Amino acid sequence: MTHQEQRVSGDSSSPDVSVFLPVFNEEPNLRPLHEKLDRALRQLGRTAEIIYVDDGSSDGSLNVLREIAATDSRVRVIALRRNYGQTPAMAAGIHAARGRVLIPMDADLQNDPVDIARLLEKIDEGYDVVSGWRKNRQDKLFTRKIPSMLANRMISWIGGVPLHDYGCSLKAYRRESLEDVQLYGEMHRFIPIYASWSGARVTEIPVEHHARTMGQSKYGLSRTIKVVFDLITIKFMASYQTKPLYMFGFAGLTTFVISFLCAVLALLMKFASWPHHADFVQTPLPVLTTVMLVLGVQFFFMGLLAEMLVRTYHESQAKPIYAVKEKIGFTSEDTEKYNA
Repeated sequence: MTHQEQRVSGDSSSPDVSVFLPVFNEEPNLRPLHEKLDRALRQLGRTAEIIYVDDGSSDGSLNVLREIAATDSRVRVIALRRNYGQTPAMAAGIHAARGRVLIPMDADLQNDPVDIARLLEKIDEGYDVVSGWRKNRQDKLFTRKIPSMLANRMISWIGGVPLHDYGCSLKAYRRESLEDVQLYGEMHRFIPIYASWSGARVTEIPVEHHARTMGQSKYGLSRTIKVVFDLITIKFMASYQTKPLYMFGFAGLTTFVISFLCAVLALLMKFASWPHHADFVQTPLPVLTTVMLVLGVQFFFMGLLAEMLVRTYHESQAKPIYAVKEKIGFTSEDTEKYNA
C-alpha cells in the first residue's frame, strides 16, 4: 500500500474522541458540516480528532477537505483510490483512529453533531456501544423508512441484539469493542452484533435526523437487498463461524439416514416381498438410495473443506479491503502505526 503524504501541524498524541466520516460526493455539505462538528466538539471539554475518508469522490470533495485540513490541526484526511463503498471507508476510518472512543457519522448533514455529547454520556455510564436511533426519521416512507423498519426487525431477530435503527451511522464505540471486528460487504451496520458477541454492552438513544438539503442520497432499495444477503452471512457466522463441519456434517448425516432407510425398504421388497408382491425395481428406491448416499459423502467432504478454509481465513487476515491514494494531516508516527 503506497501513500502520498501532505502534513499540517497537529497533535500526534491519542485524543479522547475520534470522529470519522466517510465522504462520497458531498462537496456542498462539507464546510457547513465541519462548522457544526467544530462547535459540537469544542463544547465537549475533551480532546478530539476528525478523520474524513474520501471514498473516491468525483466532485470537489477532496479539494474542500484539503482546505479544511489546512486550517484545523485536528483534521486528518484519507483519500481512497476509488469508490469502495461505505464499509471499506468506515474500516479505513477505524484503522486510522487513535481515540479512546470512536464515533462514525454521515457527511450529508442528516446526522447532528450535537448528539455526540449524549452518546459519550452513555459511554461514560459503562456501555461499550451506543447506537443512534433516528426516531423521527426525515426520509421517504415507502422507499426508505418501511424497508428500514423491516430490515431492522430481521437484523435484531437474527443477531440477537434488539435495536431500532441499525442503519444509523451515528454511533459511539469504545475502542476495545472494535479491536477484533473485520468488515466486509455491507457489514458496517452489524458492528453492534459483532461487538455483542465479544461481550460488549450495547444500548441505543434517540438522535436527531435532518432532511437532506444538498447533494443526492447514496441509499436505495438495492442496498436493502444487499443487507438481506449479509444477514444470511451473519446467521451462518453466528452459528457455524468456527465449526462449519457441524452444519455440513448434520446435512450429511441426514442424507445418510435417508439413504439407509431407502436401502432397508428396498431389501424388504426384494427378499421379504413386503409390501405384498411389490417390485422394488419399479420404484425410485434404488436411485434414491444411491443419490442420498452420494450427497451424504459430498456434504461430509464439503464440511472438511469448509473447516480448512475457516482455519486458513483466521490465519491470514492481513489483506486490506481498500487502498489509500493520499493521506493529509498524518505525522510520520501516525503513518507507521497505520501501516502496521
